[in-house]
Amino acid sequence: MNGSTAAEGGDGRLLRGKRTHREILASAVDLGSSEGLEALTIGRLATATGVSRSGLFAHFGSKQALQLATIEAAREIFIEEVLGSGQGTAEGLPRLRATLAAWIDYFRRDVFPGGCFFQAASLEFDGRPGPVRDRVIEVMKQWLALLTELARQATLPEGLDPAQLAFELNAIGLATNWQHQLLGDEQALERAEMAFDRVLA
Repeated sequence: MNGSTAAEGGDGRLLRGKRTHREILASAVDLGSSEGLEALTIGRLATATGVSRSGLFAHFGSKQALQLATIEAAREIFIEEVLGSGQGTAEGLPRLRATLAAWIDYFRRDVFPGGCFFQAASLEFDGRPGPVRDRVIEVMKQWLALLTELARQATLPEGLDPAQLAFELNAIGLATNWQHQLLGDEQALERAEMAFDRVLA
């Protein structure tokens, strides 16, 4: 009986610890999006969350580990928000269109308060070597590879290279985020829809 209670108590602490970890990372993602990953420090996050510095060190151990964990949390959010929508759609052009529509909706709903987390991180770390930049590169390459594969599965005009199409679609998305986030231009979302339709026509 005592052993069972102790085990349940241990499980409860583990669940609370995991929940706290998720909540901390949710705040870290928001801060990283709006203020930049370089500004995301243990001290800054402690102020934002009310969790002690020692408590945050217990979760992450270093600023770099915190940054890398934040990238992973942002990646999971992006996958859920953008890629999940297309999974129930038929392969080929319908799935590509569904993914692009979800991407625009992700911009429209401001899933990250500072705009697209990964565009911001890409610009912030494009000239800073190190593990954080390396992980951002990996995530962006995965996204481009996915767009390329979706383009390959779609019925494309003869001679159209899937990698070229992925480049153009990604460029439209990046421009949309910039114009929507920086300029506050709501028409950018409609323009993106028209641009996607034109490229996929």
